[in-house]
Amino acid sequence: MKSMLNALQEGRLIELPDTDKEKSLKLLAHLIEAIPDLGGNPELEEAMLARERVQNTALGVGVACPHVRAASGSGGELLCAVGWTPAGIDYGAPDGKKVHLVVMYYIPDSQKGTYLKEVSALANAIRKEGGIQSIASAEDLGSVRERLLDWVQAAIDASVPEAKARMIRLEARQAAVEAAPSGAPGAVQVLPLTVVTLPERHIVLCANRELAELLERDETLPAALKAKTQFNRGGYQLVFRCAADFDSRSLYEYLAVKAG
Repeated sequence: MKSMLNALQEGRLIELPDTDKEKSLKLLAHLIEAIPDLGGNPELEEAMLARERVQNTALGVGVACPHVRAASGSGGELLCAVGWTPAGIDYGAPDGKKVHLVVMYYIPDSQKGTYLKEVSALANAIRKEGGIQSIASAEDLGSVRERLLDWVQAAIDASVPEAKARMIRLEARQAAVEAAPSGAPGAVQVLPLTVVTLPERHIVLCANRELAELLERDETLPAALKAKTQFNRGGYQLVFRCAADFDSRSLYEYLAVKAG
């Protein structure tokens, strides 16, 4: 649910000022149009509304996911904007329920698979929650944001086993490359590394399983990450790339560098 995480971070979660469906969709479309990476796209709003008129995008249980696809062959990131209304919108949902949460997506041609995964993760989060009553009855936008962050974190936790399995396979490939004669002694290893810090623990994703497990056992790691500078662990120099804070959670991107 990376696009929702980005939307929450970049201020694209709003309380919808009107319960009219079309006005609400136009407002969310304008939020997406204003994203600098799109460079302005005045046709996005009409394309979004045209698609909605052809096919109602309500998922049921108070949620809708309107979307528009970019031109064929387009690249870029999957983008979204999120609207909340405690009063609810008469959206014409199949189950007849009012929609309290509208997640609007802009889908580049290269991100179709990512979009399907995101909507699936959102549906799973709602199912595990038993519905969106906690959002429909929320007192303010801050409470909605916190609930959505919980859903994003649950999706991250659910993906960790699969991600670590991929890391093990990548590690095996790396070991095979290192075991083969390369004719280049002293080559430098550079590994992307991601750390998600939670109140009680931290999760490390890295192609080197031994390094990942070492860092997950390191109780001093969160303090080192907060400095957002280079530091050494397990024979690697960890080079800071970027970070994002989400209330009680933080995401850090590093490069782990080791000379051969």
